[in-house]
Amino acid sequence: MKPTAEATATGLTPLRIPAFRRFVLAGLVSASGSAMAPLALAYAVIGQGGGAGSLGVVLTTNSVPVIVLTLAGGVLADRFSRSRILFLGNLLAALAQGVLAALVATHHATVTSIAACGFVSGVAVAFTGPAATGVVGQLVATEQLLRANALVRLPSNAVKVLGPVAAGLIIAVGGPAWALWWDALSFLVAALLLLGLRLGAPVTTSSALADLRAGWTGFRSRTWLWTYTAAGTVVVAAWLAGFQLLGPVVAAGYYSGARSWGLVQGAFAFGLLAGTVVCLRWKPNRLLAVAVMTGAGLCLPLTALGLGLPLPWVLLATVLAGIGLDVALVTWTTALQQHVPQEELGRMSSFNGVGERIAIPLGYLVTALAAHAWAERTVLLVCAAAIVATTVLNLCVRDVYRVNRL
Repeated sequence: MKPTAEATATGLTPLRIPAFRRFVLAGLVSASGSAMAPLALAYAVIGQGGGAGSLGVVLTTNSVPVIVLTLAGGVLADRFSRSRILFLGNLLAALAQGVLAALVATHHATVTSIAACGFVSGVAVAFTGPAATGVVGQLVATEQLLRANALVRLPSNAVKVLGPVAAGLIIAVGGPAWALWWDALSFLVAALLLLGLRLGAPVTTSSALADLRAGWTGFRSRTWLWTYTAAGTVVVAAWLAGFQLLGPVVAAGYYSGARSWGLVQGAFAFGLLAGTVVCLRWKPNRLLAVAVMTGAGLCLPLTALGLGLPLPWVLLATVLAGIGLDVALVTWTTALQQHVPQEELGRMSSFNGVGERIAIPLGYLVTALAAHAWAERTVLLVCAAAIVATTVLNLCVRDVYRVNRL
C-alpha cells in the first residue's frame, strides 16, 4: 500500500496536495453533522417519552459494534482500498441517519428503532476508524505527518465549538429531525468526496484470519504500542466515567446545573481547538512521551470538580485538559503512522482502539456503584488519581522515549 505520488513530493505542504484537501473537506462536512447528532439524538429519545435509561440503551447499542467489529475493520483496512472503505462507511452512516431522521419526522421512532439505527452507525465507525488512520500516510510525506494530522483535526474541533449551538437552534425551531437530516446529508456529501480519492489496494495472498494473527503478533512485539494501549484502557475509562457520568451530577449539585455544565463542555471544545493550533506550531521530537504526558491533563478538571473549586478554575482546568488531549491525539497518531508500516497500520490502530474502549462500560458501572458508597467528589478524585498513576507507570517504559519524530 504505497503512498501517492503527491505524498512523496516532500516540498509540498499538506494543504497543497489536492487529495489531502479533499480528505480534510470530507472530514469537515461530516463533522458538521456529527457535532449536532448527540443533542438531536437525546431530544429524539426524549420526544418519544424516553428518559436517561432509554438514552443509555441507545448509546450502549451504538458503542457495542465499535468494540466488537473494530478488529475486523483493521484487517479490511490492510487488505482493501482505504478510500473505498471510507466511502462505503460514510454511505452506510448516511443511510442509518437518514432512516432515523425519517422515523423521527413521521413520529414513528421508538427506543428500539433509534437503537437499531445507532447500531448501524456504530458498524460504520468500526470500519472507517482504522481506514482513516492509514489514509493520511498515503496522502502526505512522512515528515509532513504531524502537521497533516493537526490539519485533519482542526476543522472538526472548530465545528465542535459551534455545532452544539447550531443544533440547539435547529432543534428549537424545527425539531430534532432537521438536525438528523443534516447529519445524514453530511455523511452522504463526505462519501462522495472520499470516492474521489481512489487510493489503491494492497496485494494480499494470506487469509483474513492469518492477517489478524499476524497483526496480533506485531502488536505484542511492539512494547511501546501495547503498553500505551494498556494505559489508555485505564485513562479513557477513568476520564469518561468521571467527566461524562459524574460531571453533570456534580454540576447539578454544587454549581448551577445545566448552565455550568454547558460552559464546561464549551471550555473543553475550545481547549481541543487550541490544542490543534499548538500542534500546527510545535513539532516535538519525542512523540510518544509527549502523547503520554499531555494526555495526563485529563486529570485536571476531575480534580477541580472533586475539590469543589470555583467555576472559573474548573473552566481553566477543562481548557487545559482539552489542549493536552488534542496534542496527545495528534502526536500519538503521528507516532503510529511513522513507526508502523503502512501494510500493518489498520490492524495496529484497531488493536489500540479496541484496547482503549473495552473498559469503558466497566468504568461506567464501577463508577456508578462507587458513587452510591462514596460522595461523587471523592469518586472524581479517585478517577483523577487513576489517570496520574497510570501515566507515571507508562512513563517508566523505556521504549516510550525511543518512538521519536522521523
